[in-house]
Amino acid sequence: MPGCDVLSRRGLLAAGGTLLAAPAIGQDAYPSRPLRLVIPFPAGGPTDVYARFYSERLSRELGQPVVTENRGGAGGAIGSLEVARARPDGLTLLFGTASTHALYPLVTRQPQFDVAKDFIAVAEIGGGPLAWVANPSQPATLAAFMAAARSAQPHLSYGSPGTGTLMHLATELMKQRAGGVPLTHVPYRGAAPAMNDVVGGTIALGVNTFGAALPLHQGGRARMLGVATPQRHPRAPDIPTVAEALNLPGFQAVLWHAVFVPPGTPPAIVARLSQATNTMLADPAFRAALDGAGIVASEPGTPASAAAFIAAETERYRPIVEAIRPELDS
Repeated sequence: MPGCDVLSRRGLLAAGGTLLAAPAIGQDAYPSRPLRLVIPFPAGGPTDVYARFYSERLSRELGQPVVTENRGGAGGAIGSLEVARARPDGLTLLFGTASTHALYPLVTRQPQFDVAKDFIAVAEIGGGPLAWVANPSQPATLAAFMAAARSAQPHLSYGSPGTGTLMHLATELMKQRAGGVPLTHVPYRGAAPAMNDVVGGTIALGVNTFGAALPLHQGGRARMLGVATPQRHPRAPDIPTVAEALNLPGFQAVLWHAVFVPPGTPPAIVARLSQATNTMLADPAFRAALDGAGIVASEPGTPASAAAFIAAETERYRPIVEAIRPELDS
């Protein structure tokens, strides 16, 4: 998406690196067996959608099957730990996210893994901008919804895929910047069940990626009120950005994804996986397929630029986490 600062900043980090070069040593032997891509969230959510695009194309690039496995739980920590402890042979990969590798170390008092020490970043590959959707019985605009929420008794509720996820923190940031709107957070185990309760009217508002929310809006099952992008999305030009709807300059949020391998994985294997990923990210057909699912692909990069991007994102969200620490610790 042109103008998306979170994703364009990723491109700047990669600009100084050699994008497609990789050592030849060990490439002929790797991979000699099928690979496993662990998705640390339940099936059906936005991370699952992108992971399956990625695994299918990675299989073509490497000439071996890439089997996806959903290992949800603990905000993504269960699946992440499984990969961190896996044999470092390049056959077990993690499809991590902003939630698992930028936010988890911030929101958890005693994290079970260290992002920098327990993983090697292969590539940051982009993701989906967030969007807020409401039950059709709610006010038709985000500004009107927030105004209604200020006086509603009991407080209106919103659903996220879980406490400490990007969707949760981005909504809390939106509430904070809008003047402290009293919306009650309801955490779910994944984005899909939260959206189901928005459609059913159990909760008033939900947050998901744009690609996952758009079909609900187009089908009339829920109403999209705002998108966390710098400009209106070309696939939904009638939907205002959160920044314009609530007069919050610069507001944006993207659920980015990144690929990781266990520590100790040989550099030649990391480079081979990076090279394969760069090949697909540079392919217009692959990018077009992602766009059809509401996913914005990053530009090709290096493992070093991916690690730098993830570290920068962690620091970007640190103030938000500190502001809502009592809820996170309750």
